[in-house]
Amino acid sequence: MFENRVQAGRQLAARLQHLRDEPPTDVVVLGLPRGGVVVAAEIAAGLPAPLDVLVVRKLRAPRQPELAIGAVADGVHPQRSLNDRVITTLGVGDEYLKNETAIQLDELRRLQALYRRGRSASPLTGRTLVVADDGIATGATLRAGIKALRQAAPARIVLAVPVGPVEAVRSLGEIVDELICLETPSVFTAVGEFYGDFRQTTDAQVIAALEQQWVARPSER
Repeated sequence: MFENRVQAGRQLAARLQHLRDEPPTDVVVLGLPRGGVVVAAEIAAGLPAPLDVLVVRKLRAPRQPELAIGAVADGVHPQRSLNDRVITTLGVGDEYLKNETAIQLDELRRLQALYRRGRSASPLTGRTLVVADDGIATGATLRAGIKALRQAAPARIVLAVPVGPVEAVRSLGEIVDELICLETPSVFTAVGEFYGDFRQTTDAQVIAALEQQWVARPSER
């Protein structure tokens, strides 16, 4: 459906042109690293609006680090989104969840510092936040991120993604003020199957995308 993340981001930008009616300082675009930042950069350029990151970390299952049992995002109070079914099936205890959350929060804060390179986070209170990722799988990561953003008292939250499964998109639509999802295929296995080029985005590419936007619009942060 999409050549790459850049093309997907441009298509989303075209669907978000109604936000151009708002003053530029009233909108901020937040991308989930890593691939979501590439999508978000195109949206930010197309509006135009300032760009920042929303770092969310997966909570790993015991002895199965590739299996997610939830996600955590930072904020005034860190927010978790847990997969209760998987947690119950695996018998994951409260002490493990506490320790894994602390580990991922430390990594999350390290990445925020790496990506922002000394710059402060964009102010979010009273603004329209456009949250972008390169696709939805289960929705747990985005759910944790959106819960964290609500603590900043934004005017509203708009979720913009190229593709996702119907149920996950519907569920996330209940916790945001507006949702743009370009494609909701009836058969969904993984986000990458809907891209011609879904090569992994690097930290260096994330930093470059952010810095390009910050240089272009330094006064809007």
